[in-house]
Amino acid sequence: MSRLFALFAVVLATFSVPLAVRAQEAPPPVTILVSIDGFRADYLDRGVTPNLSALAARGISAAMRPSFPSKTFPNHWAIATGKVPDHNGIVANRFEDPRRPGEVFTMASADPFWWAEAEPIWVAAERAGIRTAAMFWPGSSVAWGGTYSDKPFPQSEGGTRPQDWQHFDGEVSAVQRVETVLDWMRRPEAIRPRLVTLYFDTVDTAGHRYGPDDARTTQAIAEVDRSIGALVSGLQALGREANLVIVADHGMAAISDARVVALDTVADPSLYRAVETGPFASLYPTEGNADKLAQALQGHHDHMQCWPREKIPARLNYGTNPRVAPWFCLAEVGWTITAARPEKPVTGGTHGYDNAAPEMAALFVAAGPSIAPAGRLSAFDNVDVTALLRDLLRMPADPTADGNDAPFRRALR
Repeated sequence: MSRLFALFAVVLATFSVPLAVRAQEAPPPVTILVSIDGFRADYLDRGVTPNLSALAARGISAAMRPSFPSKTFPNHWAIATGKVPDHNGIVANRFEDPRRPGEVFTMASADPFWWAEAEPIWVAAERAGIRTAAMFWPGSSVAWGGTYSDKPFPQSEGGTRPQDWQHFDGEVSAVQRVETVLDWMRRPEAIRPRLVTLYFDTVDTAGHRYGPDDARTTQAIAEVDRSIGALVSGLQALGREANLVIVADHGMAAISDARVVALDTVADPSLYRAVETGPFASLYPTEGNADKLAQALQGHHDHMQCWPREKIPARLNYGTNPRVAPWFCLAEVGWTITAARPEKPVTGGTHGYDNAAPEMAALFVAAGPSIAPAGRLSAFDNVDVTALLRDLLRMPADPTADGNDAPFRRALR
């Protein structure tokens, strides 16, 4: 009997050690959230995206609805927080807050004050003990929850960022961005991030400059697809399993000199000041002119609708936040609102229109070991993506979020 026990001990030792080693060598898959700014949903049908199409074929894809307004910063923050811009506080690319008279939020604003109305996924993950890293993402370099001063020079105190992060720099090439992520994946498990963000801006830049239908925009689409291929190949070479969630913040619509609404033909410029113009205009009445501005803006306008903040249509989920301007005018898709008749040509493309417009629909593709090949999904709102990320990271749902994981449940392994 003792010889039997001895033999059993030898067999157990032989198999238990390799199993323990294998367990240590197989950490949970990393989740990589990739944004391809301005990648319209139907760009995937141009035949120049073999890598994105292959991921869609072995995972899931959809034409995703952006939040309103369909601008870059509001939608990146919506994806990161699970809350629409009206609730996450980043209500436009440029806006004001009545608590900070005379100050304007711009896309360079790093003061946590502007970002504090909703918690991004990397902060929630860090609080849960999940290491995160950001190779660019709007808001990821902000010390969330901290304080900020620009005197004697810009600096933050306290707050939470991803443990690895970089200030956005458009001169950093796509190759450098991908290689930075792969370098993080080469780290020992103890300091290897489990949630990573990666951002590409060249498709949006081309869409603005040349328009969505130009061959040079298609070329930018093909180039970013090659970057996705390099990321996938690099992960495979390292033996790193990854759940890739690839999104866009909005689509793109062509604009033209023939489609311009000049505000000075609608209301006397002395009655208002415009904080932002383009596909929409956010307007503040000048001192003593609130009633006159209301009279000018109310009623029908060709190719543009205007509302006081409290009467913006409910379906847009916009207007309850005091950061939304008192008057908001939205152009028809493809039309541009300007202060006056522009002196320079209006060409190329833009976004910010009604988020239900097909031209504003955004890319969504996800694939990885935690995602079944469920194919094409019905359209859903981009605030649902945060719930998917929480599922992939095994984090509990956020009960305050505007989105949920219902669109993805049949695809989750």
